[in-house]
Amino acid sequence: MKKIVFLFTLICLLLGNITSVGALTLENKDNPTSFTVKILPWDEANKVIPKKSIFTIIDVETGLHFEVQRRAGSKHADVQPLTFKDTKMMKTIYNGKWSWKRRAILIATKDQLLAASMHGMPHGAGALKNGFPGHFCVHFYGSTTHGSGNEDLSHKIMILRAGGKLADYLNEIEPVQVLKVFETAVNQRDNETVRMLFSNKEKQLHKRLKNIMFFSMNRKSVQIDNEHNPFIQRISVDATVYHCDFSKQRKSMDIILLKDSLTGQWRIDGSIADQL
Repeated sequence: MKKIVFLFTLICLLLGNITSVGALTLENKDNPTSFTVKILPWDEANKVIPKKSIFTIIDVETGLHFEVQRRAGSKHADVQPLTFKDTKMMKTIYNGKWSWKRRAILIATKDQLLAASMHGMPHGAGALKNGFPGHFCVHFYGSTTHGSGNEDLSHKIMILRAGGKLADYLNEIEPVQVLKVFETAVNQRDNETVRMLFSNKEKQLHKRLKNIMFFSMNRKSVQIDNEHNPFIQRISVDATVYHCDFSKQRKSMDIILLKDSLTGQWRIDGSIADQL
């Protein structure tokens, strides 16, 4: 119990800066136990939180936390809030409305902190008397969906954010993958990740994004022009934009990406805002 109290105290102090650090290490000088946020691959995380285990989920953005039990899941963890009180707290984190939106979370179990991602939509079966109609999914690095068997990029982004490694990931990926992250962030209404992807015109872009319900790029239409400049890449792609008024537009977009000479990150030029 002392470990958990100590852990939550430090989490409350440091959560605001978690996305900007490479690895968050919390150490109690009176107890040699080290609390380091670990990004464990699914095959290892699967052993740390076996079925029927009870652990704490901490929402990175708000610092709110609740207890859950893992009930099932082979490719990721299927979990349920432990009690009615935990269900209420989870719904508070989602602003009172269940949602498929992914959120960066920390898993606190025994003396470990694991980076993970969850969505907030009850589905399927549920066995606990907790007021939660089903279960929800918790993903770890390398875990996949049960249906497709593929890694979910939106969960991956949240896992990296929880582990303080999202900036490193964005510095390493190539321009086409940057656009995939942009598409994912727009559809998740993940303004923080969108902000990290752009070089300019952020305010204008966010105004446009408020009116977009869903954004889809046709992967087969991608054409790359390197501009004979190692710091500029132009990508043409066909896209479909679904607006909040339920209108739909098909667009041929010409997107410019600029490479940051210091970090190596490819950033999207803000001129894309005029095409949305």
